[in-house]
Amino acid sequence: MELSQLEPQLIWKNFSALNSVPRPSKKEEKVIEFIKKFGENLGLQTTVDEVGNVIIKKPATKGMEDRKPIILQSHLDMVHQKNSDVNFDFATQGIQMEVDGDWVKAKGTTLGADNGIGVASIMSVLESSDIAHPDLEALFTIDEETGMTGAMGLKAGQLHGQILLNLDTEEDDEIDIGCAGGIDVTVSQKYNVEDSTGQIVKISVKGLQGGHSGMDIHKGFGNANVILGRLLYTGIENQNIQLISIDGGGLRNAIPREGNAVLSVRNSVEFIDNANVLKASILEEFADVEKDLQINIENFSTAEKAISEEDSKKIIFALKSAHNGVYRMSPDVKDLVETSNNVARVLLSNGELTIMNLSRSSVDSTKSAVAEQLKSVFELAGMNVEFTGSYPGWKPKPGSEIVKLMEKIYEKDFGEKPMVVACHAGLECGIIGANYPEMEMVSFGPTIRGAHSPDERANIPSVQKFWGFLKEILANIPTK
Repeated sequence: MELSQLEPQLIWKNFSALNSVPRPSKKEEKVIEFIKKFGENLGLQTTVDEVGNVIIKKPATKGMEDRKPIILQSHLDMVHQKNSDVNFDFATQGIQMEVDGDWVKAKGTTLGADNGIGVASIMSVLESSDIAHPDLEALFTIDEETGMTGAMGLKAGQLHGQILLNLDTEEDDEIDIGCAGGIDVTVSQKYNVEDSTGQIVKISVKGLQGGHSGMDIHKGFGNANVILGRLLYTGIENQNIQLISIDGGGLRNAIPREGNAVLSVRNSVEFIDNANVLKASILEEFADVEKDLQINIENFSTAEKAISEEDSKKIIFALKSAHNGVYRMSPDVKDLVETSNNVARVLLSNGELTIMNLSRSSVDSTKSAVAEQLKSVFELAGMNVEFTGSYPGWKPKPGSEIVKLMEKIYEKDFGEKPMVVACHAGLECGIIGANYPEMEMVSFGPTIRGAHSPDERANIPSVQKFWGFLKEILANIPTK
């Protein structure tokens, strides 16, 4: 089945058009121009602010002029992840999509349903002639996935809506009213290189699920960088390890799916035998959750420059010590991850080391605690640590008027109560709310699975459900 045949056709048409435009984070020039032209072609007031956010305004439909003005908000950028055997350039190519039963997915890459379905839904409201709504501002932000610089650059006074509907969550039975903040913890060091003295071994980890480093961090998925660290540690005492290279993971907000390490060891046969014992244990540990996990440990013929044994030990000890995964569960909200860290990217090449982490928390003090713990570990190993990109969480307001309205509509339409929750992902609401403290905010969306990984997929019946829910909310916004 073609996407053009799916219902609601308006959303899938706009999603297909959006996905034909390259839109990786920090390279949004093409999609900014795409959305700008979309608004201008509709004859609507369209502006691009100084950081690249696009704001499109549409007057209230007849009879809705006395309702509170609203903001519909989604982000334009998408996570760019692909399988290692897929040849794809996110900077120049549009996403190749297909229908698989009740799901829309991409061919070996992320789909961009996060947050493309939200963007397409807002586009559909803007171009409609039969959807009732108050005065609305469509806010399309940039760079949500790698720094939230769009939301951070949004100035006070640019928006006039009293209610913000953020269309960027991934469970269609949830109404989100709070989220975690985050901070980037970046580690760097440069080491001298020398001729390797031993036999060369390559370790490869692939086939992990990956996923969203906030929403999926508690699910026990494997982290390729952590697994590499464990395997490297097996030879730390008696193999005179010299690291040549490490290349694991990718983006901060994606759980690492793949990684490779090349190293020199005293005795490759002994190292491989011992590492294979640990490999068997790791495969058994993850047998239920990571069915496609593959670990290969083999002799590697190319001898290259390596860093010293002493420096190699420091890196391996640091990888073994750095916290990864859930740091603390919330004592106040059942089943909510309060604080976590993702060891997202490890790159060692020609003696230059970079380790990228994303620490998240809904409590500022524990966000600082986990970041400071990481800093302590890496600085003990003689590495440089930098904190950047800190952004606030979004404090829940469960009794707000818009939340009560949405609960009532959901229960009427679907015969059950929605789950009103806070999430461990980073949403832009907390940042926007800093400049608009009186604004009521809520986030919701259709069911999306595997976000931030090549397994990302959007549920077709859920998009239909979400679209009907959104339209009814718009038609029932309270009066001013």
